[in-house]
Amino acid sequence: MPLSPTYTKTFFIPESSIDENGHVNNVVYVQWMQDIAVEHYASIGGIQAQGPDATWVVREHKVEYLLPAYVGEEIEIKTWVENIKRVRSLRKYEFVRKADGKTLVRGETDWVFVDVKSGRPLAIPQEVVDVFR
Repeated sequence: MPLSPTYTKTFFIPESSIDENGHVNNVVYVQWMQDIAVEHYASIGGIQAQGPDATWVVREHKVEYLLPAYVGEEIEIKTWVENIKRVRSLRKYEFVRKADGKTLVRGETDWVFVDVKSGRPLAIPQEVVDVFR
C-alpha cells in the first residue's frame, strides 16, 4: 500500500529524448524519474518541510524497460512514495503510453535523507513524513 497518493504528469516525447536506435534513450527515463520526484515533492510542500540544512540523495535506481517509446507519443508518468523508513524512502514510477494504455517502463528509487553539510544520513523528520500523507 503506497504511503502517498499518486502524482501524475502527461507530456509528449520530444525529439531530444530519442537515441540512435530511434526510441527514448534509457538514461532519459532516469532523468524523468528524478524530475517528477522533485516536482511531486515540491508540489506537496516537501522542500519547505525539510528546511535548508537537509536534502535527498539517490542511493539506487532500478528501472525495468518493457516497451520502446517514440518521438511525439504522449506518455503519462505516475509516481508515488511506497514507504518511508528512518533515513530512507522508496519511490516508485510507472510510464504509460496514452494511446494504448501499455506500460513502457517501471522504476523505483531508493532516496536517502541527508545533512547538506556533512552528507551523512539524517532521521527523516515527522514534518517531512507528513507531507506525503
